[in-house]
Amino acid sequence: MKSPITTHVLDTSLGKPASGVAAILERLEAGVWCVLGKGVTDADGRITDLLPPEHTLQSGTYRLTFATSEYFRACGVTGFYPSVPIVFEIHDLSQHYHVPLLVNPFGYSTYRGS
Repeated sequence: MKSPITTHVLDTSLGKPASGVAAILERLEAGVWCVLGKGVTDADGRITDLLPPEHTLQSGTYRLTFATSEYFRACGVTGFYPSVPIVFEIHDLSQHYHVPLLVNPFGYSTYRGS
């Protein structure tokens, strides 16, 4: 079983998965961001182990921050966004949450995946 929160990063400028992108998952607790997990995208651009499978989700506000400047620097490109924070809310604890990121040196987009 995989983490209850997963991600997938695709580099739209290259048309392929973004391998080697570091990400940090945090939850907002009493006004403070608390780190829950960290990971780096694999060859397919995925992080499936941000949290252990047995982790019990809690309702609340989460933030998944991607270190895009390091990724683009490794690709020999200067990007505009040094990091991409995605803030989202979890209400239904029975669901799996997949948070994809489509990124290029000058833009990004995200959506609720499956």
